[in-house]
Amino acid sequence: MIHAELLIDGHFIGGPCDQATGKAVIRNPYNGAIVGTAAEGGPHELRGCLDAAWDAYQTWRFSSIAERQALLRRIASLVRERRDELVDLLVAEVGKPLMWARGEVDRLAITFEIASQELEDWGEEEVSLPLDPRGKDYTASVSRFPIGPVLCIVPYNWPFNLAAHKLAPALAVGNTVILKASPLAPLCTLALARLIHDAGCPHGVVNAWNGPTPLISKISTDPRCRMVSFTGSPAVGWKVKQELPPEKKVTLELGGNGFAVISDSADIEWASKRCVAGGYGYAGQVCIAVQHVLIAENIYDAVRDNFVRMTNDCVWGDPQNESTVCGPMISNEAADRVQDWIDEAVSSGAGIIAGGGREENIIKPTLLENLPKNVRLSNEEVFGPVVTLEKYHRFDEVVERINGGKYGIHAGIFTNDADERLMAYQNLEVGGIVFNDYPTLRFDGLPYGGTKLSGFGREGVRYAMEEMTDWKSKVTRQA
Repeated sequence: MIHAELLIDGHFIGGPCDQATGKAVIRNPYNGAIVGTAAEGGPHELRGCLDAAWDAYQTWRFSSIAERQALLRRIASLVRERRDELVDLLVAEVGKPLMWARGEVDRLAITFEIASQELEDWGEEEVSLPLDPRGKDYTASVSRFPIGPVLCIVPYNWPFNLAAHKLAPALAVGNTVILKASPLAPLCTLALARLIHDAGCPHGVVNAWNGPTPLISKISTDPRCRMVSFTGSPAVGWKVKQELPPEKKVTLELGGNGFAVISDSADIEWASKRCVAGGYGYAGQVCIAVQHVLIAENIYDAVRDNFVRMTNDCVWGDPQNESTVCGPMISNEAADRVQDWIDEAVSSGAGIIAGGGREENIIKPTLLENLPKNVRLSNEEVFGPVVTLEKYHRFDEVVERINGGKYGIHAGIFTNDADERLMAYQNLEVGGIVFNDYPTLRFDGLPYGGTKLSGFGREGVRYAMEEMTDWKSKVTRQA
């Protein structure tokens, strides 16, 4: 059993014997075993994080690119050195199956390395003034400058790499961080903060806090907190934004309602396999998981047969097993919600054609068709291992169906038809399209974010670096 502490100004707060700090007991979502305990801070500790971040910013903002690169590389190296223990913690705390857990930890190291690499061409850029006759006696350049402390709010489902997508860009550009862990996965995120400390991060540059989410308003509205970067549910994210003053920078990476499309020109075996993996992997607790699959009507029966077979064959259960694809939901409450949505859909006319059922926190992979348009499963993010099938007649119906929803992060389009690709790319209102693979695919160097209720702003290392900085121009008249 482990214990995780808060990190404030280079000091670890809330040790096992510290009676002044609350402790949360964290249980394995698969078997209920105690994984460890995590310190829980209050307003005083949260304010201490901001004070430390603000003070450290006065120095860190002037650190050299070489110094920041070296820190980012040390962090990546230490992640790889501690890979096995990070994987084990991820499996135990959030029930992430081994294959997915190893993938997250590997990407964690890559994300910090990308940030270091992006600094190779980060700095002042010369701007030519040839078209304006007034510019003949002037030189001009532009640079991006850090903005200050960034409040980074992290969800439970990717407690390492989604934290890294805030931490690495912030550190790279010279900002400091207050990292707020999810109460459902504080051990992982606080362990990452300790690792960054062990890598030689200067005191106060990264501070980590765990506690009730409503308390963040104690610092999010403070003028010293220059930006809020939030990843989580739409209900919480939009509320956080509403509480912020209008001048506060904010990025929101919220929910989705993931679509995949299988055209009659696609490799239907590959498409079926990938959609099943993207729908049921990690119990569907991914904001770009496959939730709805739109299938060309002339191949619908063949694709449906594939999905039925693959759903019934999908391995669910203990996330410690190498073969497990679908592990537990994060909590009993989360499992209750998903089961309620399935029951509502079935009572309204949908049919379960493969899988289904529940064992404690595990929702077994569930495949439905004939989904009514007025149920929650049709319009909201289920965040569980549920996939629906629907046929379409013409490809333009696909665009209409996807754009008709409230969300838009990724879409996966399986097609080898150039016209269909062009139509999808030009017309779909989503943040990204993956052709001939599932929408669950994300590369950490690409811009990532959504449209409509899925949020705004972009992550993806360089794009987050841009979000976390301000342009400043410099014009000099030659003597």
